[in-house]
Amino acid sequence: MQRFAYPVTLAADVADGGFVVTCRDLPEAITQGDTLEAAIVAAEGALEAAIEMRIEDGLEIPLPSKARKGERLACLPVGSAMKAAVYLAMKEQGLSKSDLARRMDLDEKEARRILDPKHSTKVPTLERALHALGKRVEVVVV
Repeated sequence: MQRFAYPVTLAADVADGGFVVTCRDLPEAITQGDTLEAAIVAAEGALEAAIEMRIEDGLEIPLPSKARKGERLACLPVGSAMKAAVYLAMKEQGLSKSDLARRMDLDEKEARRILDPKHSTKVPTLERALHALGKRVEVVVV
């Protein structure tokens, strides 16, 4: 089971006010917010950008560590989490986008768009891709 809720640290920014947010699992995801709520929202955007960049560059996506004392969880948006899950399943199975296209009976252009961060892939399409990879989606609301 994969979850895409990453522990983040919110540190008070004494010089400028607000909070600086960092994520030990994705060190490139650094952001800030004026309030705790704004900082968490900004963290979710930074995590999304970091995951998208890793997919574009063909890099590993670490699964979230267990939260430590004082850390908060920031969740990836549903679409981004599902794209990350498709990407991880493809890497785990050694599949290319062409392989995914064949499994889903799509042309290669359509299969490439599934992981394209600039393309807003619909949730049912991502769910279908995960099914083609032998995965199932479970939604958890916290």
